[in-house]
Amino acid sequence: MPKSSLDKIDLEILKNLQEDGRLTNVELAGKVALSPSPCLRRVKNLEDSGVINGYQASVDRKTVGLGMTVFVEMRVGKQSKAQIMMIIERVTSQPEVVSCHLVSGQSDILAEIVVPTLEAYDVFLSDFLMTLDGVEDVRSNFAIRTLKANGALPLQHLETFLDNE
Repeated sequence: MPKSSLDKIDLEILKNLQEDGRLTNVELAGKVALSPSPCLRRVKNLEDSGVINGYQASVDRKTVGLGMTVFVEMRVGKQSKAQIMMIIERVTSQPEVVSCHLVSGQSDILAEIVVPTLEAYDVFLSDFLMTLDGVEDVRSNFAIRTLKANGALPLQHLETFLDNE
């Protein structure tokens, strides 16, 4: 269950900010039926506790010329913690990598890469991914069409948790 002490108002704040992170405090307060000062305090508490860990603009990839999304599976040969951590550090430091996960199954690392073109991915693959010490296998899965990206986190489980308190 959640580590923080969220209540129903906090949950409403989170839902509204995920839907529109540019809401003013007054607009947000109105949506969650609070006056502005308590609403601002709650948002600040959510930020300070790490529940809200930042704000960012959602940029349309194609509009800015990043028309290719590639999901890359990497298998690490020597399965030491130090080796995997070194690879993860190098991979996550690349601006083309928009998400990276340690996974179970046939691969050890799954990274989402965005690049302008197939040629740009070829350079990224050959000049960077294929040069990583310890990576035994790299498999590329190309997105044909993105159906959903950057979605809000599902918070329904918190509603159930709060109802049972």
